[in-house]
Amino acid sequence: ALAEQAAAMRMNVVLADIEENALEQAVKRIEERQVRAIGVPSNTMIEESVQALAERAFDEFGQVHLLCNNAGVASTATAGKAVWEVPDQDWDWVMGVNLGGVVNGIQTFVNRLKAHGEGGHIVNTSSMAGVMTSPGLGVYNASKFAVVGMSEALRTDLEPFDIGVSVLCPGMVRTQILDSERTRPDQFEVNEASANEAAQAHSEMMNLAMNAGIEPSEVADLVVQGIKENQLYLFPHPEMKEAVVARMTALAESFGEADPERLKAQQEFMADLLRATTES
Repeated sequence: ALAEQAAAMRMNVVLADIEENALEQAVKRIEERQVRAIGVPSNTMIEESVQALAERAFDEFGQVHLLCNNAGVASTATAGKAVWEVPDQDWDWVMGVNLGGVVNGIQTFVNRLKAHGEGGHIVNTSSMAGVMTSPGLGVYNASKFAVVGMSEALRTDLEPFDIGVSVLCPGMVRTQILDSERTRPDQFEVNEASANEAAQAHSEMMNLAMNAGIEPSEVADLVVQGIKENQLYLFPHPEMKEAVVARMTALAESFGEADPERLKAQQEFMADLLRATTES
């Protein structure tokens, strides 16, 4: 859906996917819109694979101006498990794709975007699970919270270079994320015996939630508008605002009263730090 929006704006499009058949079909859909498009089989967990993607993109089109770090997985083999029950394979796989893939995209593309000096924009896909938690989603929460924090820092880092950053935090969208196991690499396989009744019940609940999800095209519309307006946070599910406000209110109310002298010293320090960073 993001690629279709880019095509609608007459942009050249580079798609990357670990599933080659799906990638070929996606490229054909974009080419039907009479724009140039290529597909590059990629595993975003592997830095060398993302580097090869970047090289192909820049070789083919000269410059890149919009980067969408959108790959993501959710484990259903151990869904519903408490954090301490999740096997290492799940931690390595989910964090490797959801967080490591974004890191690889940033490290591989940012210097190239800076070098051409024409500005640009980066969209990192997090989730509502990156700003609020749910039982049985500890690993997923950890990966998505990290993407939100990293995006906030990245936005500040890239502001002097006219490169915007947005972090996309959707709730349920009608994608194939609940079928992520189809792409789990062999080295991260989990013994099927670990898929207990709790995991199955959690998966059934998530499937019900997915049926009430929104279409990917709705999310893509929001992303395009957010890029144009250089918005940091992109929330396609306004009905979930109340839960986030409750969490942030609880955070704010947990602070005591600030000492005026310490507060003044802290503000002066932050001002000096910002000035030094801007000058450098």
